[in-house]
Amino acid sequence: MVRSDTSRRQFIGQSTLLAAGMPLLKHGLQPSMERPRARVERAGVASIGMRYQGSVITEKARLYGDIVAIADVDRHVREQARASFGSTPRIYENYRDMLQDKAIDVVLIGAPDHWHTQMLIDAVAAGKDVYCEKPLTLTIDEGKILRDKVGQSDQVVQVGTWQRSDTQFRRAVEMVRQGRIGKLRKVTCNTDKNPRGGPFKPAPVPPHINWNLWQGQTPDVPYTPERCHYTFRWWQEYSGGKMTDWGAHHIDIAQWAIDSLPVRIEGQGKFPNVANGYNVATDFSATIRYANGVELQVADVGRRGILFEGDAGRIFVNRGTLAGAPVEALQDNPLPREAFTCYAHDNDERPERSGKLDAIINHMGNFFDCIDSRQQPISDLESQHRSVSTCHLVNIALRMNRPLTWDPQREQFIDDPQANGHLKREQRQGFEIG
Repeated sequence: MVRSDTSRRQFIGQSTLLAAGMPLLKHGLQPSMERPRARVERAGVASIGMRYQGSVITEKARLYGDIVAIADVDRHVREQARASFGSTPRIYENYRDMLQDKAIDVVLIGAPDHWHTQMLIDAVAAGKDVYCEKPLTLTIDEGKILRDKVGQSDQVVQVGTWQRSDTQFRRAVEMVRQGRIGKLRKVTCNTDKNPRGGPFKPAPVPPHINWNLWQGQTPDVPYTPERCHYTFRWWQEYSGGKMTDWGAHHIDIAQWAIDSLPVRIEGQGKFPNVANGYNVATDFSATIRYANGVELQVADVGRRGILFEGDAGRIFVNRGTLAGAPVEALQDNPLPREAFTCYAHDNDERPERSGKLDAIINHMGNFFDCIDSRQQPISDLESQHRSVSTCHLVNIALRMNRPLTWDPQREQFIDDPQANGHLKREQRQGFEIG
């Protein structure tokens, strides 16, 4: 697969600097975090899905590229987005039409979860580097498809699990992996409860929404306002509730520190029985056993965040807090940033940042660093497939309501055809993944 025009321009630029005897930064041509790229270096950026998070990541990408195109199935959303990002971007209803635009080097995906896999496949096939929002997939089998179709390409793929670029979370992972709490024994991740709602009344499809295209691979049902935009998360047809919303962040950080893969999952949850209403689990909890013996507990109650417990101490981290006796001990025995090991291609010249909007600056910066250097980004496809797979495993265990044994190498449940039936879903004709 050919690289984008941006990559070719960067290669030429680097060759020119080398010929002139000018040094490169240690990871290629890295732009300073405090200044935008020069016009000649800027990528053509296109965004798919422009509701809240899509607009957030598009705004952060403006430091590195020019927003040249926008796609959204809601005409009101795409027109508002074009106005927000100036009158220059071309707008499209169907993202596939947009991908034919040769001015596009980079694609950002902020669409609902059930579209992520196909959009990522199509964007990479079109030769684009891609930043895809979390959760990466709707099912575990979609992750396997992505590995086959995208993982072997030379395109850069960054997933939007930005907590990996947050100073507090990154330091927590480093402390665990470098033994600052002794041998890791247990991790606890707390999320919020899933909301309850319904029954909701179907309504006429608004003329500004392409409802058929919005539904994509999912079952064709009457339009209901609560099924789309932000609240799609509380329908299993389109997402996985808090487990793939907050879980895709917190379980990812936990698993990054655990440095192993699940082998046993047990969960309990209640499911609402409301016609045309939210249908993801409520009052849920789960216990995950990893191959290295670490236990991860997930629950929808308690202080939202991640608690790491080792045989020599414990630390708690969330958005805004990093606490515990081992953290206090950093004053006398610091863990300098240059000693961090869990991500090898870090740009130490990028200022440390914490908090969602600031951390996304670094996460997007890491993405563009890797576009320059052609290295793996901090939230690469394989690690994110494995992280969201754990979220999917929990949701499957909640539905099965019994312990499940998982083979992480084969990515199948052991001797359990019924559970293996949940690794994929039926796809609507005309919208099959592939």
